Amino acid sequence: MNRSEITSHEAVRAPAVAGQFYPGDAAALGKAVDDFLANVAAPEDGTTSWPKAIIAPHAGYVYSGPVAATVYACLKAAKDTVKRVVLLGPAHRVAFRGIAVPSVAAFDTPLGAVLLDADAIESIKAFSTVLVSDKAHAQEHSLEVHLPFLQRILGDFSLVPLCVGDADAADVAEVLEHLWGGPETLIVISTDLSHYHGYDEARLLDQATAQAITECRTDNVTTHGACGGRPVNGLLKVAGKRNLKISLLDIRNSGDTAGTKDRVVGYASFRIDEPEKIEKPAAKYNDAQRQHMISVARSAIEAGLKNGKPSTPESDLYSDWAQQQGAAFVTLEINGKLRGCIGSLTAHRALINDIAENAFAAAFRDPRFPKLTEAEYGHLDISISVLSEPEPLPVTDEADLLDKMRPGVDGLILQSGSRRGTFLPQVWQQLPQKRVFLAHLKTKAGFAADYWPDDVKIWRYTTESFS
Repeated sequence: MNRSEITSHEAVRAPAVAGQFYPGDAAALGKAVDDFLANVAAPEDGTTSWPKAIIAPHAGYVYSGPVAATVYACLKAAKDTVKRVVLLGPAHRVAFRGIAVPSVAAFDTPLGAVLLDADAIESIKAFSTVLVSDKAHAQEHSLEVHLPFLQRILGDFSLVPLCVGDADAADVAEVLEHLWGGPETLIVISTDLSHYHGYDEARLLDQATAQAITECRTDNVTTHGACGGRPVNGLLKVAGKRNLKISLLDIRNSGDTAGTKDRVVGYASFRIDEPEKIEKPAAKYNDAQRQHMISVARSAIEAGLKNGKPSTPESDLYSDWAQQQGAAFVTLEINGKLRGCIGSLTAHRALINDIAENAFAAAFRDPRFPKLTEAEYGHLDISISVLSEPEPLPVTDEADLLDKMRPGVDGLILQSGSRRGTFLPQVWQQLPQKRVFLAHLKTKAGFAADYWPDDVKIWRYTTESFS
């Protein structure tokens, strides 16, 4: 924006590291950023979509500029859409507890002033961890060095600058969720990686940190491995909840760019993308048919309590659809806690009979629970999931499977040799992260969570669930 748009009584944060971390002359700065961006190769897949969030380094441009440019180049198509940037970086100059916002109206750079989003800043002051501190921002470089890149890529935008001190990841995530917005909002996390190790040691340390970030493992991202570990971990918490895809684009250190190799600083850039919106299959059964299936399941359990065997469903008005072959899982709960779950993965009998048999089995044959009692029956909630026909899902390795998994949509069957396990799509509600979902599925199938069988076979399916 033009500096003239700021009124005389409004305070502006002046650049603190212009002429040190990056050129202080507007023309030279613009050319430097443009040159970094021009040296980034176009994506091999030709994609023009931009990420919801990025992680980029904040050292002097001669050291980390090429690495930062790798991810900023992904934002070229966002210029006419992104109008607000939420920028988080670690505090280097001032020690404090919480997340600091400034009181100024704008942040200035040699390329012009960037107006702050006053309404957004005011809205997060309600969080106990957020404080107003111009001192925290005055000399802080971790936010400032990103502004010229954002200005050249996005043009006009408003800014929410957050300097993160000693703050828990959950507190950072809470603020991020509040500011998340839609496609008009970009999240930028500022961090370098390891500091002042030898070249080879730094590469190992930084690769481990980068892997932890791409795998969304907050317990493995420390402030020793990444100075911006606190804002990074806050973003990772949000990423896990929202099933975001994190991709490493570039990783180098100062020994690769402009420094010696004896005491290096590591840099990496990541793009974080929201999952594609997947349309769930349309409902196949109407309310009357669904209630009929629930009644059949309940009748089978009642018969089991009285006679020790399930009732046989009789032909009725619903016979046309009910007598078609189908596969279903029947889940029993009492006060929200699992009390039994048995089902069929493939259709091998009439759907209505499959439901009756599996309801009886869930109540009386699930090896994890004792047989259901009459006293429990009065508190029983029944839900049914009718499965689509499982389809083979070819995968080359675990990473390929993780990429193809559709959270909230897919049920998965994993098989190796005689061992097999499945999770219904409903399990995503308890295990929303792909990697955690898969680890638990492998454990259920009888494998270690970190084991990948050479002869693994995968199928996926969808369900129509009701209660």
